[in-house]
Amino acid sequence: MLYVFLHMRLTLKYLDKMRCLRKRSAVSFLGILVICLLFMNLYIEDGYVLEGDKQLIRETATHQLNSERYVHTFKDLSNFSGSINVSYRYLAGTPLPRKKYLTIGLSSVKRKKGNYLLETIKSIFEQSSYEELKEIAVVVHLADFDTSWCEGMVQDISQKFAHHIIAGRLMVIHTPEEYYPVLNGLKRNYNDPEDRVKFRSKQNVDYAFLLNFCANLSDYYVMLEDDVRCAKNFLTTVKKVITSREGSYWVTLEFSKLGYIGKLYHSHDLPRLAHFLLMFYQEMPCDWLLIHFRGLLAQKDVIRFKPSLFQHMGYYSSYKGAENKLKDDDFEEDSFDVPDNPPANLHTNMNVFENYEASKAYSSVDEYFWGKAPSTGDFYGIVFEKPIQISKIKVITGTEDRQYDILHHGALEVGEKIVGSKKGRQCTTYLRLGEFKNGNFEIIDVEHKVLFDINCMRILVTKSQKEWLIIRSISIWTSQSPN
Repeated sequence: MLYVFLHMRLTLKYLDKMRCLRKRSAVSFLGILVICLLFMNLYIEDGYVLEGDKQLIRETATHQLNSERYVHTFKDLSNFSGSINVSYRYLAGTPLPRKKYLTIGLSSVKRKKGNYLLETIKSIFEQSSYEELKEIAVVVHLADFDTSWCEGMVQDISQKFAHHIIAGRLMVIHTPEEYYPVLNGLKRNYNDPEDRVKFRSKQNVDYAFLLNFCANLSDYYVMLEDDVRCAKNFLTTVKKVITSREGSYWVTLEFSKLGYIGKLYHSHDLPRLAHFLLMFYQEMPCDWLLIHFRGLLAQKDVIRFKPSLFQHMGYYSSYKGAENKLKDDDFEEDSFDVPDNPPANLHTNMNVFENYEASKAYSSVDEYFWGKAPSTGDFYGIVFEKPIQISKIKVITGTEDRQYDILHHGALEVGEKIVGSKKGRQCTTYLRLGEFKNGNFEIIDVEHKVLFDINCMRILVTKSQKEWLIIRSISIWTSQSPN
């Protein structure tokens, strides 16, 4: 009996050890899984993040995600829909009486050299038409703890932009210092000096509080820095781009390739973004955190539009007045003719190469459709969701790198009288508008040449070619909508 009893005790101890081991193994496995998932996200192709920066981000991710508590944090990110409990001070302006289409947010602090905030606000208003001004709200977050500086800036803003404040399209706010987390003795990731860590960590919190304030002011939100120049009628372009993305999922649309300039969000995502910046405020700069945020909400690729709508104009950084002469070479300040590209279904019978699908030629994003050598009768088709009237059409094939992958022999046609199911819809009657020349096609005054409301448009291959075909861009401008 004693032997049996001892044997049972040893067996129970062994099983207990095995349970502990399994528990520790499960925790370790879960931690490793999270790190692996984040590594996968870090390999997102992103043109403006240098490889060295990606390596730094990977190192930080490993450092900060070793703890199992971050499993819970990432899991619950989608549930952060509530606002952060902060009492803001209104330094100028009052709460908006109605919701706007777009809020433009800027956060500003005292600089050692130069101050571009007034010029930035001036550019926003001067580059907007009277009709556009009705649809925007500008929120300036004066985030410096120096109250005398804040008071001086409010005086300058109120004097120069009094009519915009009275009209309810400009607000100036401040978050009291008591709401900020600890900003001293933070982790020195990437061997940054202590004052730089403090600067970028506070900047993350500044943005978080700004986003939190703006969450219910409009349908969309765009972040600018306080040293930016705007393109003419930028709002009209933004609206066209948003319309062209209807039916597709996106988290962030980018209208500049620099820093935290020209990044557009749905306003309903702002509370989650604010919480996210606060959670990791001391880990890395805000523009790096945004890459993670986009990926965690399942937008794999960068969606950036050209030409850029916003340009960095400062010469000195807000950090220690260091020189910062970065410029966006894709920026165009003067008004440019942005196509409407109304919502449509896109299809082709050509053999598509890899993931260069039909939709990429119809987007404002810098990408294209690429098909293998087309034959006579092959086509690229567009079926519009609603009948439209077109004023202008422009199609460009080939790229600078692949100048022979153009449409050597082809025509462009528009059609009416749709038949078929939703997925297989097509027009029964087509009218030819012209032939491609040197791989390109352009026509104006289409509404005077076509007497019917257009349901379809197609690019038709009229002679087989051995070269592959790149359709770089399809641009459509609409005239007055049909009755």
